[in-house]
Amino acid sequence: MRVLGIESSCDDTAAAVYDSAGGLLSNVVASQVAVHEAYGGVVPELASREHIRSIVPVVEQALARAKTDRDDVDGVAVTAGPGLIGSLLVGLCFAKSLAFARGRPIAGVDHLEAHLFAILLERCVEFPYVALLVSGGHTSLFRVEGFDAVRLLGGTRDDAAGEAFDKAAKRLGLGYPGGVAIDNLARQGDPSRFAFPRAWLSKDSPDFSFSGLKTSLRTFLSSAEGRAFRVEDVAASFQEAVVEVLVGKTLSAAAREGIPRIVLAGGVAANSRLRDRMEAEGSRAGVEVFLPSRALCTDNAAMVAFLGERRLSAGRSDGLDLNAYAASRFSR
Repeated sequence: MRVLGIESSCDDTAAAVYDSAGGLLSNVVASQVAVHEAYGGVVPELASREHIRSIVPVVEQALARAKTDRDDVDGVAVTAGPGLIGSLLVGLCFAKSLAFARGRPIAGVDHLEAHLFAILLERCVEFPYVALLVSGGHTSLFRVEGFDAVRLLGGTRDDAAGEAFDKAAKRLGLGYPGGVAIDNLARQGDPSRFAFPRAWLSKDSPDFSFSGLKTSLRTFLSSAEGRAFRVEDVAASFQEAVVEVLVGKTLSAAAREGIPRIVLAGGVAANSRLRDRMEAEGSRAGVEVFLPSRALCTDNAAMVAFLGERRLSAGRSDGLDLNAYAASRFSR
């Protein structure tokens, strides 16, 4: 089965073609960073308008790279949520129109669930595994036993790690997107220079909290010490506080679940310090760590097409009354 996948949950318009026999045939992403940069974050209305402008050329490019056309597609998969409703509706309406016009089945895919299985596009990972899904909007731990067997172990009680990075970058005047800026600058700094707090919560808690860390940075920057610092050291120290908790809680979850496999997923999984520390700490603990390529960490349609193909090949499809949703059943 050949499936066209469409992703428009936030500020990236993406399309991909996945074939049961041939694997991933194409993966196209149109970024909106230049549109939102002046505002220091995603503006929902602008994102929706850009999706409308981009959806047709992005889909056509994905089909062309896959050397196929709309008539050769056996099914359509599309992100139904979670995300910005206006953005989601652009991709969803296009997908439903295409499915209706060509008489093809359609599968709505949960964005978070797609991230959890993105690694399987590149690596063979034995079930079950513990997955850390960390992004601008989500920070959660899952036990993944199969395509229809995902259990939430814990999540953030307030802010996501990606949001903490973005807000820190904004306070430090590093520009947009903040997570990338923090990652790049931190490589030149000393992560032990400043002691930002680690929110471990209760013993063995699988939950996260980053609101206090953000407050700590604000307090630091308004203090005497915070008025004389190397921004590289602050970025590195702040990043280390986030990464140490992410790695520690993920390894603890794997130990509690008795699973020697960890998968990283989501946009923050592209962070170089997180990848390095998770591999190093995992190796010391005898846990195998699987890291998707950075292209599969950020929002993409390859993971949507892949999961959609699994659903459609199993005879599971949605009706044309499929609607967008803001909150996932996998959210805390």
